[in-house]
Amino acid sequence: MPGEDVYDYIVVGSGAGGGTLAARLAEGGMRVALLEAGGDPRGPGERLPDDYDVPAFHPFASENPALRWDFFVRHDRNRAQRQRDPKFTAEEDGVLYPRAGTLGGCTAHNAMILMRPPPEDWDAIAALTGDASWKAAAMQHWFHRLESCRHRPLLRLLARLGLDPSRHGWDGWLPSERAAPLAALRDLKLMHALADSALLALGQGGRLWRQLRWLLRGRADPNDWRPLRARADGLIYTPLATDRHRRTGARERVLGVAKRHPDRLHVLLHALVTRVLLDSQQRAVGVEFRAGERLYRADPNPAASPGALRCLRARREVILAGGAFNTPQLLMLSGIGEAAELARHGIACRVDLPGVGRNLQDRYEIGVVNRMTFPAWRVLQGARFRRGDRQWTRWEQARQGMYVANGAAIALTRRSTAARRGPDLFFMALLGEFRGYFPGYSRLSAERQNCLTWAILKAHTANRAGRVRLASADPRDRPLVDFHYFEDGDDPGGDDLAAMVGAIRSVRRMTAPMLREGLIAAEELPGPQLQSDAELAGFVRDQAWGHHASCSCAIGPRAQGGVLDSAFRVHGTSGLRVVDASVFPRIPGFFIACAVYMVAEKAADQLLREVAP
Repeated sequence: MPGEDVYDYIVVGSGAGGGTLAARLAEGGMRVALLEAGGDPRGPGERLPDDYDVPAFHPFASENPALRWDFFVRHDRNRAQRQRDPKFTAEEDGVLYPRAGTLGGCTAHNAMILMRPPPEDWDAIAALTGDASWKAAAMQHWFHRLESCRHRPLLRLLARLGLDPSRHGWDGWLPSERAAPLAALRDLKLMHALADSALLALGQGGRLWRQLRWLLRGRADPNDWRPLRARADGLIYTPLATDRHRRTGARERVLGVAKRHPDRLHVLLHALVTRVLLDSQQRAVGVEFRAGERLYRADPNPAASPGALRCLRARREVILAGGAFNTPQLLMLSGIGEAAELARHGIACRVDLPGVGRNLQDRYEIGVVNRMTFPAWRVLQGARFRRGDRQWTRWEQARQGMYVANGAAIALTRRSTAARRGPDLFFMALLGEFRGYFPGYSRLSAERQNCLTWAILKAHTANRAGRVRLASADPRDRPLVDFHYFEDGDDPGGDDLAAMVGAIRSVRRMTAPMLREGLIAAEELPGPQLQSDAELAGFVRDQAWGHHASCSCAIGPRAQGGVLDSAFRVHGTSGLRVVDASVFPRIPGFFIACAVYMVAEKAADQLLREVAP
């Protein structure tokens, strides 16, 4: 039928950015095509739908062949340094970086933590662009529109009466819940360990009474506006994007809108977009894609066939939302990027835009792993992390037990230095062993149930030297991803590395009582043999990782390396925008999913206002 392949908007990528945007545009009356290279994460496959549904199974979701894309990234240009990482995979010359090639994008395998960024992250974009719509006060609207908070019932009631001091969202489409399994209260060893750590954490930094005040006022809720605005640090819990303790996210949003508006939102699965079609005026008029399963070579079992070549046309605009690796790749494949880089692969340059693929950023993360003196945590009794075990039955029948949680027992935030404006360190106690990503890492969740890992995350990093480059002109090939960590990057003062060393020392202070009281058998990582600052710095350089890639198509002036204007438009083009984790000039907050959801809501409003009569 003529015209069936023409849409108002074409959105490429179905994660927190693209899925949210496409759904909102369709609700606004637009005819939208949403293209996703993968399939449905709740479709047929081994361990499905449980790997998707069960919060505690998220490590297995990231390694499930039906969902995953495997990237292998470089942390240093020096191969000898790269090889010092035990997670290094020689055949790939890098370290595993799990991504999701499936409906919902990385919201299909992430740890579901929903934490909004601090106000200064939004205010910085407003200052950079001169666009007041990016100020924190304005961005609050999009969080309110997004969230359906279910873990502060008294505040919800007060909000209905017109009193809303926490400024949560109460009627949005994305539920947020608190996973606090009652089973944990019956594990005396666990509670004792957590109580000791909590008391010591509150005492660190010399701000005990201030932290107690904010703990009482905000009830350890990291999304409560009052402590967030005051840049408070201390103990928190981690709200999860779950619906009655089952994963929910971009997938559910997309499918819900597609069911209500089948004439407006068309979801095309197994559609690998290979380039944006530009007319002679550099206007995006559509996309070229290949139809077929497992076409992208990041898939663990890529197809031999290249798939069927097809095109879609856009009446209004094309929006790219493939994420920090795939969006810059697609722009470059379309002739938008640094001219010399494109020429190296025989790609005609349509728009010379050197910022594409640059400014790549991430958190730094490390794990302090302790082996306990007992064989397993009591709360994990019967846990085999698969369908039918004792814990799964409790989750399935009553939404109880440890499987309602993502593995985090307690969390806290701190400043790495007293001079910092707000907290930049996030500590999370995990019941199990986690030392980063490598092929097969998820099995440790089931095998090492007598470990306590303090996962340390360094936010607001100084390093902006990462880069995404084309490996070839073949759109099925993965791009080259170089993060340029530490000395290889652009943190000349070494502040990030020093912060991580200090964070390891903080964890050791928190676990010292457990060691003295015989709860901890040994610190396995970094290990007691590493004590000096130099030794701990070497450990961090060798083994740090990340999993919040962002900023590779940054908002900002073109002359300063920016790729997008403040309305997400790609410089030098028309009808082409980017709405995903790559848009940020600096990586926001501690966990990036909430920030991406918020910018997608903002972008949808921008687009609908522009076409309003």
